[in-house]
Amino acid sequence: MSQAENEEDRSEEQQSEDNGGGSAQGGGGRGFAAMDNEKQRQIASKGGAAVSRNREYMAAIGKKGGERVSQNREHMAAIGKKGGERVSQNREHMASIGRKGGEAVSQDREHMSRIGRKGGES
Repeated sequence: MSQAENEEDRSEEQQSEDNGGGSAQGGGGRGFAAMDNEKQRQIASKGGAAVSRNREYMAAIGKKGGERVSQNREHMAAIGKKGGERVSQNREHMASIGRKGGEAVSQDREHMSRIGRKGGES
């Protein structure tokens, strides 16, 4: 090994020692960033669990998000249109809705008699 290679190896070792001996990720550093991924996940999970225990706070966050999205009328219309297209493709479901509507309307005798009179006039 040449003298330049030896000096380079020693330089890398010195940097590693200066950075706290390196880490599992090879980045050196200290604190949270130096921890392995599993340890970071455990800590982050505890934080998320602690925050989510406050249901009122979480509900307020969700409400703010919903209000923000619902102000975009074009976006909401697109969502509704997609949902309507998806539901209307289910012919059995649509037939069921139609039957329920027909049953409810046909029980209104006054409404049905008006329809009958108009039909007789044409």
